[in-house]
Amino acid sequence: MRTAVLIALLVLLGLFAVLNTNALMYPHTLSLGFVTYRGVPMGLVLLVLATLMTLLFYFWAGLTGLRAQADSARLLRDMEALRVSLDSQEGSRFAQLQEHLDRRLQALEAGSGQSSEVAALSARVDALGRDMNLQLAQLDDYLKTRLG
Repeated sequence: MRTAVLIALLVLLGLFAVLNTNALMYPHTLSLGFVTYRGVPMGLVLLVLATLMTLLFYFWAGLTGLRAQADSARLLRDMEALRVSLDSQEGSRFAQLQEHLDRRLQALEAGSGQSSEVAALSARVDALGRDMNLQLAQLDDYLKTRLG
């Protein structure tokens, strides 16, 4: 979009210059304060300055856009690193919970004769663990597609 606007402005300036060549080339006296030039085509000088300012603005806007993209990319990298860190911490906590539940279930199995009830409870815990792992994997896939 910016390139199209730049090209349109430069074409308009060029068309203006072609249509007004006599006026642009008319000699004037140019005073810079400490030196005076006679016979300078003031219109041409102003046209060149307008073209240079247009190009300067175009490159400045491009540089600003690149900086914004770099900041966005850095933020996304930081978010990805944070997500990986949180995932590993969550996995560690889940493993600790699984170990604790396994120990408790083994203690219950050893202490009572209701092994079918304990086995059903153990199967339920395993199913919940698989479900949690599936949800974490789906969340991971979603974040990877959204973050690039």
